[in-house]
Amino acid sequence: MYKGQSGMWSWLLHRITGLGLLLFLFVHIVDISLLGFGPRIYNDGILLFDSIIVRFLSLSLVAAVFYHAFNGIRIVLIDFWGKGARYQKVMFAIVMVATIVVFLPIAYVVLLPKLGGLVSWTISPFISLTQALH
Repeated sequence: MYKGQSGMWSWLLHRITGLGLLLFLFVHIVDISLLGFGPRIYNDGILLFDSIIVRFLSLSLVAAVFYHAFNGIRIVLIDFWGKGARYQKVMFAIVMVATIVVFLPIAYVVLLPKLGGLVSWTISPFISLTQALH
């Protein structure tokens, strides 16, 4: 059974994230078009974005944007740098790490309003410790 190499996974994820971005563009156009039906309908539609499920969908969009952008840079390096193909596995690992590192703080900010009690419970000992040190 073929398990695939980093190049195959990179290609597949690039296509999936590209389709996800296209889907978001469609949803965004529909969302903005609600303005034509009046402010009440628009406000009701926008309220949907405050739900936890839509927050997770928004986070998947953010992750898709970061991966797609970083992998696009990787593709340019492979195409235009003479040694790019030789280092494509390392660059794929860098793309994945960079995506996760940049994504995590944004995920924290997006989820904090909905998971505030849980988050404050888990980090409050650290906040108390840093306040005690100052």
